[in-house]
This record gives sequence, structure tokens and C-alpha cells, in this order.
Amino acid sequence: MEVVRRFFHPPQESFFLFGPRGTGKSTLVKAQFERSLYIDLLDPEVFRSFSARPERLRERLLAEPGTTTVVIDEIQRIPELLGLIHSLIEEKAGWQFVLTGSSARKLRRAGVDLLAGRVLLYTLHPFMASELGDRFSFDHALQRGLLPIVLDAPDPVRVLETYAALYLREEVQMEGLVRNVGNFSRFLEAVSFSHASLLNISNVARECSVERKVVEGYVQVLEDLLLSYRLNVFTKRAKRALVVHPKFYLFDAGVYRSLRPRGPLDRPEEIDGLALEGLVGQHLRAWIAYSGGDCSLFFWRTRSGSEVDFVVYGSEEFAAIEVKNAAHIRSRDLKPLKSFQQDYPQSKAYLLYRGKDRLMRNGILCLPCSEFLSRLQPGQSLETCTGG
Repeated sequence: MEVVRRFFHPPQESFFLFGPRGTGKSTLVKAQFERSLYIDLLDPEVFRSFSARPERLRERLLAEPGTTTVVIDEIQRIPELLGLIHSLIEEKAGWQFVLTGSSARKLRRAGVDLLAGRVLLYTLHPFMASELGDRFSFDHALQRGLLPIVLDAPDPVRVLETYAALYLREEVQMEGLVRNVGNFSRFLEAVSFSHASLLNISNVARECSVERKVVEGYVQVLEDLLLSYRLNVFTKRAKRALVVHPKFYLFDAGVYRSLRPRGPLDRPEEIDGLALEGLVGQHLRAWIAYSGGDCSLFFWRTRSGSEVDFVVYGSEEFAAIEVKNAAHIRSRDLKPLKSFQQDYPQSKAYLLYRGKDRLMRNGILCLPCSEFLSRLQPGQSLETCTGG
């Protein structure tokens, strides 16, 4: 695949760039910082060298006075470097540090707070449809997701099949994040059934025959590896009784499909619907991250079962978004959005579906999902992106 221009624009200051494996962090920083001192901690020899003597970083910089930017790829592999980087930043010698990582777990334990206020924090997500432009295929995205490492592969299906195994081997097993890899493998399969659903830890623990506390730890490992996220329920000025459990999502629709078992009792349209909701969710997260505003993503669900898939809330955005895996819109599909607007008349409401036509139904803009994803651009409001 030819080079795709990403929406992420590096700042002038030092920064962390986190993102799951395969989202293109290394490709991006190599292209943006061609003349930097590049340190790849996935290289075994480089890893051994800096692991044995972290102060080697200072020696390298002092030996190359013309260097102004230092890229350290997969910084979480040697958290001890953070203390030295903090010291180098304090020297105010004009060095910019670009620190990429696919796991926040070790860094948090090592004290990333040391760099708070001095190193900005950014995340890189799978491709957005609008980044791909004419190369975006809605059907392919729904089946294979939008990870650059997958889209760029000669055999995307094979890469997806091995993606989880790669994490098990390189992140979970090698780093000793879990004691029993077999239990963790069963957990991955069990938790995939919770994708785009309320997360009930006790149910997942029963499904994979693992203690509840252990499963809580496993979910945290997934989040630390940036493979999953949770959405909290929108409770601001709530007028109804709401659920308390968050919703759980795997970070990419293709990765979800690769983990989700299929059997005679699994309806394809059910799996497609959950994948579609996840695909919209990952786009909204990327749009929020790259826009740089104060928006947050939630969902809304009452105790009586009325649910809106996504709520975008910020100082300049307030929108409720419902996703339907159907080519036609029924009156009942609009009811959750109407209920939400009754409680929050200030909000905009959108329904995304698998049809081809833009429709206005009961004051709610109904959009083809593929159109919504293709038009979603960071820095633009949802109203501008939807043309509504």
C-alpha cells in the first residue's frame, strides 16, 4: 500500500505516542523525523545495550551535537530510560524526545508522572476512513478492520489470525504480565462475546473458568496493551435510572472478528452488528483524539433497557449516535434517540444504518454508515461532517 497521510500531526515539544501494535507508529515517526537519532528497542542488540547501561543515551547525544530529535521506539521495554530523559529535558538543551509505546503498563509503574507537563501524550489509532479516501472499502473494514499492518499485508486474514498470538508471545508472555497464558487465551475468547456489550466480569469469569479477580486483572492487561477500552454510561443531570456497568470494546473490528469464535448457534448478522458498532466506536475515538478538544465518548442506557450506542459530549459537541445493522429504518429504531432528546433537548441525534439514502425521520438525521465514516474528519464538528 502506498503511504497514507495520517491525521496525527507531531508537536514541536517532546511527546509520547501510544498505540497498539500495527497502527503505524514506527512508520509515522520515521517519516516525520528522518534526521533524528532513532533507537529501536525491539532490536535485540539495541535492547541489550540500553538495558545494561541506560546512561548510554546521554553519551550518544553528547557524541552527536547536531542531533536535536531523539526517537525511542517501544519505550516501555526499558522504563528506566524515563528518569534519564527527564533529566535531559531539564537541562534545556533543546532536545526533542519522541517516545513511542504499545503498552502503558510498565511505564505507569515506573512513574511516567515524572514527565508530566514536560512530555505531551498522544495516541495513534487504526486508519480512519477519511485517511484512506478512495481506498476505503466499507465491507472490507467491517470484515478485516483498519489496522495498517493488516491492510498492507499480502494475506490480511492470516495477519489477523496471528495478531492475538503476537501479543501473547511478545507482550504477555515475554513481559510476564500474566502467570498462566492458557487461562489468558481462554479469557480472550470469552471476553470477545462482551464486545459492544455491557461488561459483566462475573459472567466472563464463569465462561473461562477463571477467578473473578484474575479476570479483572486480565481486562486491565488488555487496556494497558491498548487492545480494548471501556465506555462509561452518560450520567450528567440524569432524569432516569441508568445502568452502572460500562460497555466493553476491542479496539478494532478486525481484531474483534479474529478473537470471536463462530459456531452453528452464532448468527452472522449478530456478529456483523457488533463489528459495525465497534467500527463506528473506533472512528469516534480517533476523531476525538486527533481533534484535540475536550470531547469524551460515552453510551446511554436506562434500567428499562432503552439504549443509545454513543454519546459525544464536550464544550462544543453534544450528540447521540445510534448504529443499526439494517438496510431499512423502523419506527422503533428511533425510540432510544427520541428518549435521549427528551431528557437532553440540547443534543443532536444521528442514526447510522446500512442503507444508501440520507433521511430525516422525526427530526433525526439518518445516514448511511459508510458515508458517516468517510466524512468524519478531525477538527470538524459532527454537524459539519454529517452535513446536517
